[in-house]
Amino acid sequence: MTGVTIDSVTKTFQDSNGEIVAVDDVTIDIEDGEFLVLVGPSGCGKSTTLRMVAGLETVTDGSIKLDGQSIEHRQPKDRNVAMVFQSYALYPHMTVRENMRFGLEESTDLSDEEMDSRVEESAEMMGIGDLLDRKPSDLSGGQQQRVALGRAIVRDPEVFLMDEPLSNLDAKLRSQMRTELQRIQQELGVTTIYVTHDQTEAMTMSDRIAVLNEGRLMQVGTPLECYHRPANRFVADFIGEPSMNFLDVERRGDDALVTSDDGFTYPLSSAVAGDLGDATDLVLGVRPEDLVVGGGQTADKHTLSATIDVVEPMGDDNVVYLQLAAADVSLVATVDGMRRLESGESVTVGLPEDAIHVFDRTSGDALHNRRLETVEVDQPIQ
Repeated sequence: MTGVTIDSVTKTFQDSNGEIVAVDDVTIDIEDGEFLVLVGPSGCGKSTTLRMVAGLETVTDGSIKLDGQSIEHRQPKDRNVAMVFQSYALYPHMTVRENMRFGLEESTDLSDEEMDSRVEESAEMMGIGDLLDRKPSDLSGGQQQRVALGRAIVRDPEVFLMDEPLSNLDAKLRSQMRTELQRIQQELGVTTIYVTHDQTEAMTMSDRIAVLNEGRLMQVGTPLECYHRPANRFVADFIGEPSMNFLDVERRGDDALVTSDDGFTYPLSSAVAGDLGDATDLVLGVRPEDLVVGGGQTADKHTLSATIDVVEPMGDDNVVYLQLAAADVSLVATVDGMRRLESGESVTVGLPEDAIHVFDRTSGDALHNRRLETVEVDQPIQ
């Protein structure tokens, strides 16, 4: 097996309006056997990055290395990587067996017996051993996806490249296939780069997440790092559902954050204030599950009065949309699904200081992240 190094890679395209930078100086080191997920909104450069690793797009600047060897000038067939596409890309006139054998026939000197053995072993691993003589039109979407994955596995590649392979499946099957993919990847121990815009896939499947936006790398870290210690406001907003709450605030003196209408004042301890340096234009962030929604009177200096606007029952949780009484500010909270809350009800909302994040409003950089005494974080933010 092998690791992958994406070293200062840039990709530009030319159109009638000039140069478009699709990937902007991205560097990621992917360890041998690691499952790395590239995640970000549409157009952020994640699929282009994957296609450059595969050799389907040329590298404008920088280099891509497998096991320390540069491969950006190698043809795709000479890179020993296997790619699984969003569309299953199965040949409709071929059986499952023939689809899975095709890549071996084109790229190896294996005998028919050896190819059949590989195909049958991979088919059993994917749970499609009894489908080898069927054609794609006779298969469900989930079965076709398993064939596409099996076709990649039979090649015994050094690296798996997966471009949103589960996006065409329904929600329940997508959840099942996430678990199946994790099991297979761990069993094979093959370095895997997986592209998705679905943060649930990124959080549940990856060893590490690489978050991209507008072609630039925002952060690389474990799921817990990206969730609890976002490097900037974009990562904080993109990772997590519902998204983090954000309030534009100004620092007043050394010990308070205030909204522009002076309707909301948030006192700061010296420890948090010390993380903020000289910055004055700030954004206060707090995740919905960290808001404390209660009844009765305002309890302390970090608790405010609010009115419930909308309640969305989600089963285990209720998503509660709140309007603060003291300021023109809306917040979203998640509370236990067994709680009975009604639109129009007056409540208190606590923003515990040990759960807040503070960002520089201009740069978006995180200046202070929540305390992590109860959260295990493996590595420092990159």
